[in-house]
Formats: sequence, structure tokens, C-alpha cells
Amino acid sequence: MDNFNSSNVGGKNFNDPIPLDKDIGKPIPLEDISIGGGNVSHAPLDLGGSSPVEIPKIEAPQPVAKKPAGKIVSGDRITGVKTFFTKLHPGAINFLDEQITKWLTENPEVVIKRTNIITGEIQSKKTDPNIIITIWY
Repeated sequence: MDNFNSSNVGGKNFNDPIPLDKDIGKPIPLEDISIGGGNVSHAPLDLGGSSPVEIPKIEAPQPVAKKPAGKIVSGDRITGVKTFFTKLHPGAINFLDEQITKWLTENPEVVIKRTNIITGEIQSKKTDPNIIITIWY
């Protein structure tokens, strides 16, 4: 097997070009091609139903006014917002409770209309997770 030459197997040299037929430049005659008999019907297909079905006109739905996501305590407009935040540990949250209570006590005219509470990072000397309470009044 040391003398095996893969380019010459069975008397054929695979490095030789493949000979092309003499008819390479001639167009293919289309009349010789017959697929399924050659006759094609162009008549509409009748499936045995009655007259064509009319498609009803569909109107687009009218947009509906969205209601506010939160519950509004008072019917008056929102006139202000106050945001409180602190780090997420028990001592800081207790201090936050005292701050909110003190602010509400000092401002008895405030009617809370909406609140949001989220957690997020607030950047100072280092970035820490915080609780953020937003009060709209």
C-alpha cells in the first residue's frame, strides 16, 4: 500500500478534466418536456359550494381611555412630590419611618394622592442598595 496513488484508481485519472458532451451549447428543447400530460386547465376550481361568500367588513376597535394605575385618594390635582430614601437595613428603615411621620406632622395640609416604593442603587461615596419612597400630594 505504500505505492497507492489516489489520483489514478481503476485505470482512471481523477486529475484529468471531465469531458463535456458535444451538445453543451445547444438549448434544451421545451417540447420534449412533459410533466403530468402537458395540458393545464385554467378554469376555476369548483368545490361544490354555493355562491362566493362575502367577507364582512371588520371595523378596528376604538381605543379605550386607560384608568390611572394607582388609587387616588383625593379628586384634586397632584401639586407636589416628596421623595424619601435610605439604605436597606433595619436601623435606617426605622429612621426613614420617623422622617416620613415628622414631615406629615409638620405639613397637615398635605393630602397624599399616590405613593410608590421601589428599591434601587443610589450612588454616593459608594453605591448601595436603597429603598426609595415617593409621595405625591
